[in-house]
Parts: sequence; structure tokens; C-alpha cells
Amino acid sequence: MLLKLLLALLLNAGLLWLLWRWLLRVRQLPAVGRWVLPTLLLKLLATALSVYTLSEDGKYFLVWSRRLTEQLWQAPTDWARMLLTDEFHWSTWKLVYHGLSNTFFLIKLLSVLNLASMGNAWLNALYLSLLSFVGSWELVRQVRQRWPESVPGAAVVAFLLWPTVVYWTSGLTKESLLVGSGALVLALVLRLAYGPAGRRGALVAGLLAAAVLHFKMRYFFAVVLFGVLAGLGLIRALQQLGLVRSRLAQLVVVVALLGGGAWAAGQVSPVFRANRFTSQLQRNYSSLLASSRNRPHLSYPNLQPTTESVVAHAPLAAVNTLVRPWFWEGGSVLYVVAGLENLLLLAVFGVALVALARGCSGRLPFALVLVLLLYCLILAALLGLTTPNLGTLSRYRTTFLPFLLLLLLQNGYVARWLK
Repeated sequence: MLLKLLLALLLNAGLLWLLWRWLLRVRQLPAVGRWVLPTLLLKLLATALSVYTLSEDGKYFLVWSRRLTEQLWQAPTDWARMLLTDEFHWSTWKLVYHGLSNTFFLIKLLSVLNLASMGNAWLNALYLSLLSFVGSWELVRQVRQRWPESVPGAAVVAFLLWPTVVYWTSGLTKESLLVGSGALVLALVLRLAYGPAGRRGALVAGLLAAAVLHFKMRYFFAVVLFGVLAGLGLIRALQQLGLVRSRLAQLVVVVALLGGGAWAAGQVSPVFRANRFTSQLQRNYSSLLASSRNRPHLSYPNLQPTTESVVAHAPLAAVNTLVRPWFWEGGSVLYVVAGLENLLLLAVFGVALVALARGCSGRLPFALVLVLLLYCLILAALLGLTTPNLGTLSRYRTTFLPFLLLLLLQNGYVARWLK
């Protein structure tokens, strides 16, 4: 027990030192640095709330991660072998998953974090919240450094102040790791694509680690993000050669790359083939719809497991993901809050459209806006088609919502308001 306590104290001291060094660096950012500590306080408050109202999923993660940690202490070689499998067997306990389970991956990760937290729910929740916080601020930092003429507070609002984003990316949630790692992946790609040339070994290594984490947390969404960012990298490489200067050419490059990538993925694995994808989509939709009949939900009575049907329903699904639930749907406070937030989101959309029509939509590069917009639209359509339960949909859309807000809040009207 003394050894465990000493190790925990040492690990937490190291984490605090790293956090302090990082905070000193980020607080020096012009215009937005003063928001680091207020947003950290907000993240801590949201984390405390998430643990106080700990979900059944969170309790499940903690119970099984403690069992894995016990195996780590008593039989570390067995624990190490278990990491590469989808099964856990120790003492009288057994846990079996099939495929790329993000639940099992999170339990494995928590089994390591338990060395520092000693299985404490508050500390584990804090670690995940801080990872999300750091990833988000690294993206804020890169946007600020690469394009100082852009709206400085847009990324802060999108990733660190928007209500549902703050709530769902705090504590023992998959979204904490998913959004934090996604923001970090984008930040590192921006640094590599738009930053100064030089020694990039550490950046590439960090990008690979963040990409693995993002992939493990939700692989299908990660594939979409990696695909559009590969398009951004290709555009930047071609621009260095004096090519694809026009917006149409950049659009063609990204669409061609995504289409070719989808075809190649289907040849490598049947999971990514169109018929397999649409069939799985239909099964997911039907399964969740059956369990959501007595709650506010989306309904697509004519949806069929074909590519044509999925494409035809995709625009409505994307819109539903962005505007539902309405504030009068459901009967709980959470539905009302989510509905009011959607009204705010619609207002932000309206302002962005007016700004676009008047030519003051923002200063970010067109290629970056293009790939992030495609990412958000694809995920909005997929979520709208596979997640009919509106409560669950409001949570899952946190995957892409801050990236969309980053784009919507770049216009001149928002810039004046945020200033």
C-alpha cells in the first residue's frame, strides 16, 4: 500500500508540474491568454458536476478499470498481454468485447490512470477533463499563431465556453477524450501544414499518438477526420508547387481524395463497403428507434439500407442533428436547455450567412474551412441517420459541434461582439 501511495504522489506531482509549465506558456497568448484560467475554472466546475451526477457508464468504467489495475499490480505481464486483446480474465472476473470497442479501450486507459488516482473517481474525471482542456487550448493557440487576423475568441467559445461542449467533454465521458484528441490532431496538422519549416520529429510523434487515441475512441468518425485532413495536407503540398490556387480546384482535390479513399477502404475491408455500411446504418437506426419510442426521437419511415436512400435522407438528417430537439420537446430541464441552445445555434447560423453574403465571413484559409465544413456535414448526416434518440443525439454531436462553431464564429459581426 505504501508503494502505491508513493507512486501516486510522484505521478501527480509530475502531472501538476507539467500542467503548470503548460499554463505559463498558454497564458502568454495575445488577446486570448487571459481566458485560460477562467475556462479552466469552468472546466473544473463542470467536472465536479459530472462526478456528482455520475452516470451508470461512468460507474461501469471505474469498477472494471479498478479490476484491471489490480491485475496490473499482481500480474503485470498478464495485464500487458491483455492490452492487445479484446478480453479480460482475472480471478473470478471476465470481460469480453468484440472489435474496436471504445468502452474497453477507455477502461484500459483508466487502469493506467488508476496508478495516479488510486481508483478515485474525482481524480480520474479530472485527468480526462484536463486532457480535453489541453487539446482544445492547443488548437486555440495554433489558430491564434497561424492567423492572428482571425477572430481570436472563436475557438475559445467553440471548445471551452459553449454549454453542451463544456458539459459533455468534462469528466468520465468518452467525449472528453474524443473531442480533446480531435482538437489536438487538428492543432498539430495546422502546425505542420502552415507553421514554419524545421525539425518536426516531435510534432509527427505527437500527431501519431493523438491520432491513435482519437481512432480508438470512435474509429469511424476518426476516419472521416483523417480523410479531410489528408485532403488539407495534399492541398498544401500542391500549393507549394504553385497548383490548386482556386477554390474550385481545392474542392475537387478534397472530394476526389475522399471518394478514392472510400473506394480503397472498401477494397481493403468489407466493413467500409457501401452495402455493408448502409445495412449497418439501418440496423443501428432501427435498434435505437425501438428503444426510443416513448421519448422524443427522429423518424425516417422511408429509410432503406441502400446508398440511394441514405444519400436522399442525409440532408434532412444533418439538419435534424443541428436543430433538434426544440425547446418544447421532451419533459425535462435537459431537453429545454438543449432546445434553447439550438435556438442560439440557429442565431449563430443566421449571422454567419448574413456575413457570408456581405463578404465578411472570416480570414481562415479556404482549404481549412472547406475540410472542416465537410467533416461537420458528414458527421451531422451520419449521426442524424443512426441516432434517432434526441437526448443521445445532443450528446453525440459534441464530436463535431465545436469545429463547426469555430467556423461560424469567424465573421466580422461576431468579431466585434467578442471584442
